[in-house]
Amino acid sequence: MSGTGRKEDEVRRMLEGPHPQVPADLAERAVQQGGRLLRRQRVLRLLGLLALVAAAVAFTVWAVTVQPWQVPPAETTPPLGGR
Repeated sequence: MSGTGRKEDEVRRMLEGPHPQVPADLAERAVQQGGRLLRRQRVLRLLGLLALVAAAVAFTVWAVTVQPWQVPPAETTPPLGGR
């Protein structure tokens, strides 16, 4: 018999055997855990959005106060004479 047939026979024996008991509150626990997971994801998404907005506001305030688009004033004066 090939290796595939042996594996299929083993799987069939496992499926025909006694099945473990499923806890009565399994579905309820799964719903609770799923709810916690969804709430956690929602909070993390909200925190990420708030961090993004805070970064945008901080950048805007910095840009308005520093005005990096303007040319800085010259530190030296041009020569007075024709020399």
